[in-house]
Parts: sequence; structure tokens; C-alpha cells
Amino acid sequence: MTDLSEGPLSGIRVIDLTTVIMGPYATQMLGDMGADVIKVEPPQGDSTRSYRPKRVKDLSGSFLNTNRNKRSIALDLRRPAAKRALTRLVSGADVIVHNLRPSVIERAGFDYASVRKIKQDIIYCAATGFGADGPYSEKPAYDDMIQAASGMAAMYVPSRGEPAYAPTAICDKLAGQLIVSAVLGALLFRDRGGGGQSIEVPMFESAIAYNLVENFGAAAFSPPLGPTGFARLQTSERRPYRTKDGYICILPYSDKNWQDFFVFTGRDDFLNDLRFASLSERALAFPELYGMVAQEASKKTNAQWLEFCERADIPCMPVLSLDEIHLDPHVKAVKLFQEAEHPYSGPYRVVRSPIRFSASPFQVRHHAPLLGEHGKMILEEAGLSQDEISDALGEDDVS
Repeated sequence: MTDLSEGPLSGIRVIDLTTVIMGPYATQMLGDMGADVIKVEPPQGDSTRSYRPKRVKDLSGSFLNTNRNKRSIALDLRRPAAKRALTRLVSGADVIVHNLRPSVIERAGFDYASVRKIKQDIIYCAATGFGADGPYSEKPAYDDMIQAASGMAAMYVPSRGEPAYAPTAICDKLAGQLIVSAVLGALLFRDRGGGGQSIEVPMFESAIAYNLVENFGAAAFSPPLGPTGFARLQTSERRPYRTKDGYICILPYSDKNWQDFFVFTGRDDFLNDLRFASLSERALAFPELYGMVAQEASKKTNAQWLEFCERADIPCMPVLSLDEIHLDPHVKAVKLFQEAEHPYSGPYRVVRSPIRFSASPFQVRHHAPLLGEHGKMILEEAGLSQDEISDALGEDDVS
């Protein structure tokens, strides 16, 4: 019987053939939920190992969290012995996730048709840049490309006057979360007797669907009743507001929120104007409303605004930098940041999984591995002989 104390995915083995952010972020989440994640890396390792700063040669700060709860094996899949070793690993796995282009994974001999012959009920997830049926299927894909092509960069035009990239790898991380959802759904499907299957999670299509959730609007009708876009989000006045001592988000939302705000700020001109009395009317006047909030915000400190908004139940939060968030009282209370000791890299901070399971609290079972650190152990568990292991790992193995 499987011991579920390590998480709801205890007993599930995942072969992780991904690099950079999208795939590793997804498999980190699966590992956090208890899956045994075997990170199969090329001899040069995942490129994010080389990011700076770092204390140890191949363990960057980003890599420490994105690749926790995984074990690493380095295999050069150009070598027949390494391919045989991966075949053995796949035969004992439940899930395989890769982010290689279709032609690359096919040449390696681990496309879905080939893998299904090794393990018929395997859950096979291709985390790609573009869907396999389209003309872009062989294009390389990086977050900036997808932000540009999916409409995301252009969404900044109404407020900034020109396209812009979000200062985060948002498309990579969005697709990573969809990978997890898809794998969990496929595991449930298999558990119900449906068998294994192939899953495709393309960044491009995922980002388009993500962007249109609230922005489809009038364009969702056929024929369209207007252009895409959500008016409240497009005004240049929608921004963090400068106060006397910082920046803040003040977001009156309900009718009562706005009435209380008008009264508190003495804006009778808005309080008595029917254009701002209801949501349907305010939807046509967000630039004017948000411009007024900006004017009023500058008259008080962050603390004064937070005190008033808390009392009036108006949504409000201070603007914190990434370097400040660990000091936030709520973040501290929920212990989102935890201290850990890496056996090679020394002390570091873990951003625990934000998901909490009452039956299996979050734990770091495996610190982010050195390149190929567990290669010999993994192949021994798979039943390979010492000669087969040596042949598979080659002279460059670090385990």
C-alpha cells in the first residue's frame, strides 16, 4: 500500500525531460505533491543551472527552488546505451513530460508512439511552444515570443502607448500550471480505467486562451459586437497610486465602496453624479474615476489609506517590491518563506508550495540536485547491471 504521507502523488513516478522554466516549474509542483520526479538532463545540464549568482558550480538561486524534490540523472541520448537506460526508466514510470520540439523528440526515439510501446498506459505530456498541428510546430519558443504573438504585449498599448513585455516569464509559468492540471486529470482518467494518453500543452495557444478570459467581451459574439478588450483594464489611469510616502493599490469595487470613498474624500461631485451610481454606469467612466483616485491618493500616507480602507472594507494593498514581500505580516504568518540547508550550496530560502494539504504538509524531500547526482542510484533501482550503468552514464557522469 502506498504511503501517502509525502503527498497525494506519492507512488507516482515522473520522467522529467524538461529544461528552463515551463517544464521544470510544472514538475516541481508534481514533486511537491509527492511524485518521484527523475530529472533527465543532457550532459551539459539544464541551462538555468548556469544563472548567477550561485555558490556552487551548477546550482543557481532559481534552480534551487524550481528543481527541488527531484533527482537528477545525466544522459546523452545520442548514445545507444543512454537510450536503453531511459527506455528502462520509462517502463517503470507513470508520467513523462518533455518540452522538446516534435522532430527532436522523434529523432531521440521517445515520441508518444514509441513510448507507448514501452509502457502502454503511460501519461505522455508534450509541453511545447506551439501545437503540433500548426505551421509553427517546429519554431523555438521563449516567453517573450509568446507574449508578443499571443496579444499580451499589445495589451499595454491603450495604457502605455506602445507594446511591452510583462517583467516576468508569465507564459512559461502559465503553461507550467496547465501541465500540472492536465497530468492530474490524465492520472484520474487512468485510475478510472481509461488508460494512458498523450497530452499537448502548447504555450502559444495557452496564452491566447488566458488573455481572452476577460478580454473576449464583445468579440465573443458572432458577429462581434465590438473589439476585444476589457475597458477597466485598458485605461492609463489604472495603475498603482502615489501617496505621500509610497505607492498603493486602492480599488473601490462595489457601489457602497465607491460611495464610502466619495464621502471620505469629500468628492460630492462624484457622489451626486448618476454616472458613478452603479457598476453598469461606472463601466463607461473608469478613466475619470481612476484619475480622481490618483488625485486623492497623493493627499494621504499609505498607513492612512490602509486604515480607512480596512475600516470601510475597500480592497487596498501597499505596493511591495520583490525584496520586501518576505517582510509582509501575512506572508510571515503563513510561513511562505522557509529556511533550508542545502548539502552543497549551504543555507537558502525556500518558497514553499502555496497549496496546502492537511494530510501531507509541504516538505523538501530532495534538495535541488547536482547534475547527474542520482544517476547510479536511479539506474540501480531500475535493475541495470553495473556494466550497463557505466555504459549508460559514460565517462562524463558525475554521480
